[in-house]
Amino acid sequence: MTKVVDENFQIADLFSLSGKTALITGGSSGLGLVMAKGLLQNGAKVVIASRRQKKCDLALKELKAYGEVYALATDVTQVDSREKLLEFIDDKLGSLSILLNNAGANWGAPLEDYPDEGFAKVMDTNLNAVFSLSRDAVPLLSKAASVEDPARIINIGSMDGIHVPIVQRVPTFAYSASKAALHHLTKAMAVELAPKQITVNAVAPGFFESRMTDYVFEHYLNDIKDDCPLHRVGQPQEIVGIVTYLASKAGSYTNGAVIPVDGGTSISKGQRDWMP
Repeated sequence: MTKVVDENFQIADLFSLSGKTALITGGSSGLGLVMAKGLLQNGAKVVIASRRQKKCDLALKELKAYGEVYALATDVTQVDSREKLLEFIDDKLGSLSILLNNAGANWGAPLEDYPDEGFAKVMDTNLNAVFSLSRDAVPLLSKAASVEDPARIINIGSMDGIHVPIVQRVPTFAYSASKAALHHLTKAMAVELAPKQITVNAVAPGFFESRMTDYVFEHYLNDIKDDCPLHRVGQPQEIVGIVTYLASKAGSYTNGAVIPVDGGTSISKGQRDWMP
C-alpha cells in the first residue's frame, strides 16, 4: 500500500499556488484576465500574453494590484513571437509551473460562405499554436516539475468541442472542430508528457461573459439560459475554481481530463423552442 506522506487537507494548502509561475495566453481580457486575477490572488507569479500591446498595458495596470505580474505582446501563431515569449519567461521567472493555453479565435458564417482563410485562422490559433507553444515550453516546464508536484498544461477548450452549438444561429464550423481536436490533443499530450512529470488537462467552458460572447448575449441570452439545465451563464469564480484546482496540489493526479464547466449545456437537449 502506498504510504500517505501528507495528510494536510486544509483548503489553504490544497489549493495554494504559492511559489508557482504561470503563463496565460490571451490573458489581457475576458476569461484570460479573470484567470490571471485568480492565479495571482492564490499566490502565483504570472505572465500574460496577448497580441496587442495596448491591451497588455491596460491589463497589467489592473493586475499589478494582485501580485507579481508581467505582460508581453505576443502572436502565438508566429514562431518568432513564441520564441521571444519563452525567452521573456525564462528571464523573468526562470521556469514555468503552469502553461494556460487560452488564446482563441472564432469565425461564423453559413456553410456556402465559409472562407478557407477563416477556417485556417481559427485552426491555427486554437489548435496549431497550442501544440507548438506547449512543445516548445517543455524545457521551462520541466524545470518546475517534480513527482510530488508536476508542471501543468491547461488548455481552454469549449463545450462546443463536445456538442454541436446551435444558439448562435450562425455556424462556427472551425471553432467547434478546433476545440474537439484540442480536447483530443490534450489527451495525447497527457500520455506523452506524463513521464516528464507534466500533466495536461483541458477545461471546456460554456457561456461566460467575454468579448467573444457579447453579440450572442445581446441577442440570444434567454435562449442560452433555456439551453442550460441550470438556466444561467457561468460566473468568473466558476472558471477560476476549476483552473486553480488543476494547477494546485489538489489536482496533481488529474491528467488527460476534459472538464466541462457549462452548467450541463453540452449534455442537455434544452428547450430550444426557437428551432424550426
